Amino acid sequence: MSARGSQRTSRLWAMLFLLFCGVGIAALGLVWPASSASAESHAAPLVLELKLDGAVEPILATYIDEGLADAAKRNAALVLITMDTPGGLSDSMTDIIHHILDSPVPVAVLIAPDGARGASAGFFILLSADVAAMAPGTHTGASTPILMPGMFNMPVDEVLRRKLNNDATAFLRSFTEKRGRNPKLAETAVTEAKAFTAKEALESHLIDFIVADKGELLGTLNGREITRFDGKTTKLSLDNYNLAQFELSARQKFLARIVEPDVFFILLIVGVLGLYTEFTHPGVIAPGVIGGICALLALYAMQLLPVNFTGVLLILLAVALFILEAKFTSHGVLLFGGIISMLLGAMFLIRSPLTAGGVSVGVALAATIPFAFITVFLMRLVLKSRKWKSATGKEELLGEEGVATVPLPAGGEGMIRIHGELWRAIAKDAVLEGGKVRVLRVSGLKLEVEPVAASIAK
Repeated sequence: MSARGSQRTSRLWAMLFLLFCGVGIAALGLVWPASSASAESHAAPLVLELKLDGAVEPILATYIDEGLADAAKRNAALVLITMDTPGGLSDSMTDIIHHILDSPVPVAVLIAPDGARGASAGFFILLSADVAAMAPGTHTGASTPILMPGMFNMPVDEVLRRKLNNDATAFLRSFTEKRGRNPKLAETAVTEAKAFTAKEALESHLIDFIVADKGELLGTLNGREITRFDGKTTKLSLDNYNLAQFELSARQKFLARIVEPDVFFILLIVGVLGLYTEFTHPGVIAPGVIGGICALLALYAMQLLPVNFTGVLLILLAVALFILEAKFTSHGVLLFGGIISMLLGAMFLIRSPLTAGGVSVGVALAATIPFAFITVFLMRLVLKSRKWKSATGKEELLGEEGVATVPLPAGGEGMIRIHGELWRAIAKDAVLEGGKVRVLRVSGLKLEVEPVAASIAK
């Protein structure tokens, strides 16, 4: 292809790729919530509020750990964790519980607002706190360990299942007994996947209070004496308390976004498209850089999310169908099949109760349809470019026209000027000085030429 055509195609590829990135970001609606800092009064007792909202995963565990450490530094009177979670990863749950049990500052956990839940890992965290409370209309429990979906969804061995359940119940007993709660009933949340309403939990001595909101809980705790995990008693003095929010750091907010199913799907698709663009058209650079970064971020998220291998295969199949659509005439059948395959891949990509249903349909559609048409369009450009004449080397001279600087006898040699360069040429027919010639072939450093009709010597 010509140098100008190559540059034009490179710019087009880069523009289309950046356009797709913009569509993906717009589909996600990545609006970073503004953090609000509460004024802290040194005269009033400090209550530091942490929010355990969403799946329990490593980033959220780090946030809770840092919040407890910050409360200790600021000599807070109480740490209040408001919780609404479907559960999460066992390792992250264990890390949070260890820090709650070791916290020098008393910790209260409240499942709120109305309609919230503290399921699975949230049940363990609730019972590990110095004070456990629930709002009306909330529920907790259903804490049977669930193995992450494997790459090939292999069946779980029954012995392994019993080991997991026994380990979970022993861990639960280790702190519920010392907290003065009901360990036998708590075990049923693991062994029988039993769940409890707020009223049932209070009547069964699993929690300490049912309160309408955090204000009522703090008022109830004011002046109350509680027993810490180490056996020591502490009287909570919360007169005129100052409630401060402990926010996620910018880094934690960024990482928390990455492990959301919708963001992970967009990163995966942009990564695939960027690397595909760079490999099929080297030198565009921008898609390769962006695609590489997105692919690495997607790999990071893949370590934390329960990714289903079937979903990944469906997405790869979709990419293959899009490429075949560009190469073969299928009247849109391959394109339609690829779109369906990618949508199914998005739905199957993350299948776990920990991720609230996985990738949303809106994001799947917003990413799949532009990806499909852009991939087909770019692949057609690649296939078409293979038919273009080479823009470098001797081959670029074939068919080009030059000017004879001296008369060229038939079958004889002379000099011609082409592309501003002088070449020795052998003429098929005689050519006048200044006549135009067309290059037929290149033989070493000589050009075999023929005269353009008007330049034939008579």
